[in-house]
Amino acid sequence: MEKTTSGWVNGFIGVAIFAGSLPATRVAVADFDPAFLTCARATVAAVLGLALLMLLGERRPRRADLPSLALAALGVVVGFPLLTALALQHVTSAHAIVFVGLLPLSTALFAVLRGGERPRPAFWLFSVAGASLVAGYTAWGGLEVSLVGDLLMLGAIAVCGMGYAEGARLARTLGGWQVISWALALSLPVMLPGALLTRPESFGHVGGPAWMGFAYVSLFSMLIGFVFWYRGLAQGGIAAVGQLQLLQPFMGLGLAALLLHETVSWSMLLVTLAAVVCVAGARRYAR
Repeated sequence: MEKTTSGWVNGFIGVAIFAGSLPATRVAVADFDPAFLTCARATVAAVLGLALLMLLGERRPRRADLPSLALAALGVVVGFPLLTALALQHVTSAHAIVFVGLLPLSTALFAVLRGGERPRPAFWLFSVAGASLVAGYTAWGGLEVSLVGDLLMLGAIAVCGMGYAEGARLARTLGGWQVISWALALSLPVMLPGALLTRPESFGHVGGPAWMGFAYVSLFSMLIGFVFWYRGLAQGGIAAVGQLQLLQPFMGLGLAALLLHETVSWSMLLVTLAAVVCVAGARRYAR
């Protein structure tokens, strides 16, 4: 019982940290190129993760774990940060957060594909309903909607779900925070040269808010959040604790309004709530 409670607490802390990722990225891309931001944040987190692995003498992953680690890295280290950074050049973080309501569903879909689960028909009913709500919202938005931004966000949700599912599978045997640390280490030979090649000629134009956003996504979104998140999944159960992601859109919308003074319309709130309900139903019938 105590371990399960600890899992929920750790999972909640992880989700709360992730909720600040899109607003922080929105601030950072105002002065940083999205490609540089993606590579640099992963490089900073990888160095810290490697230091932790060496300091604590963690065992190396097995060769059989490398494909899953590579997929996790592709999803949460490269794909999601890059696609969201690109998307946030076209849409506000409040608009992008609506799509995060589909992240638990994306994770569940990849769990089905990778884990061989056979959900009941009601699962697919909720899945189609949730996807339709998001598609309908983007179409109804008219001129306020960026097709490029929305497509990038859909891609980001897809690859992030893949990374979460692969990481959750590995966390059962490899350990919680170790998964993201090894995934970051695996990506370092690519991300470090990428950061050097895409770095700006001068950092003089980068303001304080952009540096703060960069620091947040590098330390919290890329590493510390996963320490709590994967530990929570391992302690409390992937299916149960994973549902805490349903709170992330509401936390993110609140942060976007509070910190960035972005407008959060009633339509955004209603669509987010409806998407969360659909995802909750889909997760309930996932097994």
